[in-house]
Amino acid sequence: MNTFTKISKSFLLTALMVFGVLVAQAQDEEGPALSFTGSVDTYYRANLNSTNDATNGGTIAPGSSFANQPGFALGMVNLVTGLDGENSGFVADLVFGPRGTDAVFGSTTASSSIVNQLYAYWNVSESVTLTIGNFNTFLGYEVISPTANFNYSTSYMFSYGPFSHSGLKADIALGDASLMLGVLNPTDFTDFNPDGTYLAGIQFGIAGQYFNALLGDGYTQLDFTGGFDLSDATYLGINATYNKDLFNGAAIYLQQSFSDDFSLGLRGEWFSDEGIGALPFVDTDFDGVVDAGFVAPGSVIDLTVSANYSVGALTFIPELRVDLHDEDAIVPEAGETPTSSLASFVLAAVYSF
Repeated sequence: MNTFTKISKSFLLTALMVFGVLVAQAQDEEGPALSFTGSVDTYYRANLNSTNDATNGGTIAPGSSFANQPGFALGMVNLVTGLDGENSGFVADLVFGPRGTDAVFGSTTASSSIVNQLYAYWNVSESVTLTIGNFNTFLGYEVISPTANFNYSTSYMFSYGPFSHSGLKADIALGDASLMLGVLNPTDFTDFNPDGTYLAGIQFGIAGQYFNALLGDGYTQLDFTGGFDLSDATYLGINATYNKDLFNGAAIYLQQSFSDDFSLGLRGEWFSDEGIGALPFVDTDFDGVVDAGFVAPGSVIDLTVSANYSVGALTFIPELRVDLHDEDAIVPEAGETPTSSLASFVLAAVYSF
């Protein structure tokens, strides 16, 4: 990164913070309010049955996004500002740090590599809203911001997409139901369209259950995301995804609240790699030779138990995770016999404001 880019990013961050403070102080009570929110997250991660030395060629982390570095590591700073006017508004969502970099990997310029979301919207009527710009995906149960996820590490289904879309969408209220229709750039190309092709985005929601589709020439992804309150303190979330020729999977999210400050949750996910290259298998031809880096279709079960303990705006998330592959995909250390499972521990701290 050159000096100009570093200075530009520092200036943008400082200017945004100062601007938010000044506007908040000078806000006219009769005008629309400019909001300023966000989060900071950091974590510690350790494998329990594999190396924690990133230099020795062993398996360091599951093949899913975020929480994938050994030892004490950084997540991101997330700064979100927006204005909600009577008939229109905007959202500018900026990310800084490794988690943010992973989230906006499709950006092509230095300035756009910190933009997680950037969109404007128009409330055409009480039942129709038009949005144009870059916004996070409507598919799946998990999201980029750690403040909205119960687990800190993320699922395979979330990790292999999509993360974000750029395009035009219409959100339509239909009484107790909702409909979203969108015209979108290819997945995760957020700052421009690279090849002139487009995808159709569709979402139908009713009673907290959402049926999603992302369709284009040679591309099909179907997704269901929903959940149910089993009791006042128990919630069951569900996600299932089918991406033609790439991957499919299903997951449940069972969460139990014990108090306003403490809760436990289990994510159980099955993920099948049908060609996207998410899962590395080191001996797919069964010849006893470790073919490092060779990729072939396979499946994995991710079992993650997380606790959420809140101290004011700060949430601690201790987490135990086991990834069970259907082949010997995990190399404990370079030269050692591969195994089929990876067990890991994460302790994350997420502060929201």
